[in-house]
Amino acid sequence: MNKFAHWQQQARPATRLTRRGFLIGAAGAGVTLAFLPEGQAAADPDAAAAAGVFEPTIWYDIDGDGVVTVNIAEAEMGQHVGSALARIVADELEADWNRVRIRYADSDPKWGLMVTGGSWSVWQNFAPLSRAGAAGRMALIEAGARLLGASADRCTARDGEVRAGNRAVGYGEIVRRGSLSRTYSADELEAMPIKPPSERRLIGSSFDALDVPAKTNGAARYGIDARVDGMLYGRPLVPPTRYGSVVDGIDDSGARDVPGYVKTIALDDPSGTVPGWVVVLADSYGAALAASRRVSVDWTPGKTADVGEADLIAEGRRLVNAPDGGSLVVDDDGVQGAFDAAAETLEAEYTTATALHFQMEPLNALARQAEDGRWEIHTGNQWQSLILPVLAEALEVPEDRIVMRTYLLGGGFGRRLNGDYAVPAALAAKAEGRPVKLVWTREDDVRFDSVRSASVQRLRAAFDADGEVTGFEHHAAAGWPTLVMAPGFMPKGVNGEPYDPFAIQGAVHWYALPHRLRAITNGLANDTFRPGWLRSVGAGWVNWALESFIDEMARSRGVDPVQFRLDRLVAEGRNAGSAPNAVGGAARQAGVLRRLRERLAADAPLPADTGIGIATTYGQERAMPTWTACAARVHVDRSTGKVTCRKLTLVIDCGTVIHPDGALAQAEGAALWGLSLALHEGTAFEAGQVRDTNLDRYSPLRMADVPELDIELVDSTETPVGMGEPATTVVGPAIGNAIFDAVGVRVRDLPIRPDAVRQELAAR
Repeated sequence: MNKFAHWQQQARPATRLTRRGFLIGAAGAGVTLAFLPEGQAAADPDAAAAAGVFEPTIWYDIDGDGVVTVNIAEAEMGQHVGSALARIVADELEADWNRVRIRYADSDPKWGLMVTGGSWSVWQNFAPLSRAGAAGRMALIEAGARLLGASADRCTARDGEVRAGNRAVGYGEIVRRGSLSRTYSADELEAMPIKPPSERRLIGSSFDALDVPAKTNGAARYGIDARVDGMLYGRPLVPPTRYGSVVDGIDDSGARDVPGYVKTIALDDPSGTVPGWVVVLADSYGAALAASRRVSVDWTPGKTADVGEADLIAEGRRLVNAPDGGSLVVDDDGVQGAFDAAAETLEAEYTTATALHFQMEPLNALARQAEDGRWEIHTGNQWQSLILPVLAEALEVPEDRIVMRTYLLGGGFGRRLNGDYAVPAALAAKAEGRPVKLVWTREDDVRFDSVRSASVQRLRAAFDADGEVTGFEHHAAAGWPTLVMAPGFMPKGVNGEPYDPFAIQGAVHWYALPHRLRAITNGLANDTFRPGWLRSVGAGWVNWALESFIDEMARSRGVDPVQFRLDRLVAEGRNAGSAPNAVGGAARQAGVLRRLRERLAADAPLPADTGIGIATTYGQERAMPTWTACAARVHVDRSTGKVTCRKLTLVIDCGTVIHPDGALAQAEGAALWGLSLALHEGTAFEAGQVRDTNLDRYSPLRMADVPELDIELVDSTETPVGMGEPATTVVGPAIGNAIFDAVGVRVRDLPIRPDAVRQELAAR
């Protein structure tokens, strides 16, 4: 019996739009459209409002001027998520795009799960927002028809108007003059017809993102711009270890001469988020920064004060080589027997180094207690629903007494999924009885980063006497962010042991191979730092090993690496795919790989020491596959070992593309981040701390290193899925495979350093 774990369903958080029913009604000077709780219905909008049925999510409103404002409960960090979601609503609503606006929402239970990550935003919201737009269009047509004296079934909506023949009435006029009162039952809403792809007028067409003007004229407000009256500024002093540090004494005598200095306080944190933290307060950030350099803190560090990168790797190696432990995510029948009977086996170990986020806007948070006693947290954040309970514990108040005010993010990349940085600001404000704004220096930010854990992976393949693959094993160990921060999102493997899906996603591949996959948490990593989600999360490092080893398997058999993959991307059994998200299954992954091969066929012969490597993936999640194939063209300098990436070619099938320019930008950014992680980025722990704390030593991709990018988005009408991360996952292994193609050496450690390449060349 196949024991494949349906982890993707178990790990999936509930879709945000779980409200039952849909209400449309006049509200003041505009129109409100809202989902209703199960069992609630209201024929009269005023009575409904009085009964509290407007408590659930409200997605958009239309004012008397016909302006449609779409509420965005996602974080904007450069991906133009508001524009994409508003486009979905506007297409079904038949709104005039020039009269569409977006409004970013503060935290509120009515929004449901507030999280922006995993490339989920468009995918999770497409169907519900489409139905919401369609419901609004139907109600507007009915009301418009009454004003026009026409039958509703003879009216159409287009560009913010209801039309009957050569007569029309605008949405704004309908709001001002019409009588909008319509309630949809849950069943009616679920059956709400949305337009077929052939009738879409806005989705998939080019348009300007709605957030660009404010970002270019300075009107956009980022977390670091937040200000309230009477606030103090603070700089945190980060203790020597992430956990277990204790403040033994503070000497601020040198800081007292700094004009504007107020005091230095040790935080008391009931939530355990920032143990051993100290905050320097002043009436300006400059004063806080100057004073902090004159404050001396005596700490007793925690137990990980001597941990280094080599210790983390050694522990990972011990774990993947142990015969048991961890969670079996996939455990096909016959795998052990295949290895026992194998005529030949192939085995390899792959590692990745600690990687940092280095978002452009350093961490910051402003906290204050309002006159009504409620706490306000002003900051950019990706996962309000995760940090609000932690803030409640830290402040020792009910969660409903805290609101997170929403700001744009100057980069998130997964770092701001972990909202731990809001806790010290809140604790400092509570201790001082005044609003406090904390701003991290770049070095503070890095030392407090939720880094991508170092990892170790061991892969094995079994071959029979005919050279056919009969068994495949993949063992992966790293720090687990979900275990530390959101254990409720962890499903159980086939052996009953829980695992972090975000630390193994990408390895539950679509190849027709008898497969055993084991996910193991590195406890030493979890104790040393708070592992974090970094763009593409686990798939960014597990696919490095998987697709490199698939290449090794192909070359060990003397088979073309592309054909080796295609022969095993068979849409049968568990790889057949399923509606609505994974229609076509492995056949669609094979499709992008074939298309990539076609694009490469026109390339000219390669110069000496130049090679092309291939990698493919379904992205981050099996339940939401974004089929991606990548070819990297690299040159290797034999004398120095330096690898230069000349060109990246990608073919991506993400289903329906909502915002073509935004999707392309996402693919470009993700691919370049994958390149950066492959050849440039990477740090190490030394004495319990990250070694490289600024960009003078931690060196991401520079502009001069950007290769030619050739990216094709497959034309599709299937369900739209994620675009923010998949391209990150394929570039690293494609480069590793290209190095082998160029000079015949196999690199298995990420990042790929020139010294390692040179040593491998010398050893040949």
